[in-house]
Amino acid sequence: MMEHPLNVSMLFGMEFSHTYWHVVMTFIVLLLVILVGSFSLRAKAEVPGRGQNAVELLVKGIYGMCDDVMGPHGRPYIPVIFGIGLYVAFSNLIGLIPGFLAPTSNLNSTVAPAIVVFLLYQYIGIKTHGAHYIHHFLGPVVWLAPLMLIIELIGHLARPLSLSMRLFGNIFGEELVIVILFILVPFLVPLPMFMLGVFTGLLQAYVFMMLSMIYISGALEEAH
Repeated sequence: MMEHPLNVSMLFGMEFSHTYWHVVMTFIVLLLVILVGSFSLRAKAEVPGRGQNAVELLVKGIYGMCDDVMGPHGRPYIPVIFGIGLYVAFSNLIGLIPGFLAPTSNLNSTVAPAIVVFLLYQYIGIKTHGAHYIHHFLGPVVWLAPLMLIIELIGHLARPLSLSMRLFGNIFGEELVIVILFILVPFLVPLPMFMLGVFTGLLQAYVFMMLSMIYISGALEEAH
């Protein structure tokens, strides 16, 4: 198995393998998400400042995007989507800080939110349609139902695999390229890659959120 380019880090004088270091980074990201959530709840000034304006614009944008994809019935699930989006975004961006690693450059950290999304939209489908949710897996033609059931099950099980592998591959590859460029040309060349890393990190969070909303939207729809 290929070793991570930053496979050993030091924390308060103690040596951590890259696996445990990603766990530490994950807890730091979770703390950041909690802090952002706490700030958002307290930011209720009558004359909002720049920070509150930025948070309000972000929240309005998320709500607008969710309404477009999931419709009004998907609004109760926006906090979950927003929380996962923040987790993925912070996990991607923290790896751009020298001495830190992106938790999402470890497959374990990308599988976890992918499984959460998979279980969430299955729960939503069962909660919304009850036993009729099985019709989502049987297709429109009765005599093709056994074949469609197998195809649909494979397709649904592939979704968390696709979510986790796409995110892991992009972030791991990005970190690897930045490290190699920094070793070869430690001054000017890594800067454009750093800016590209910010863009791709946010883009991957957006893609993760968008796919999650599409899956939830499909679970909310009536089967045909």
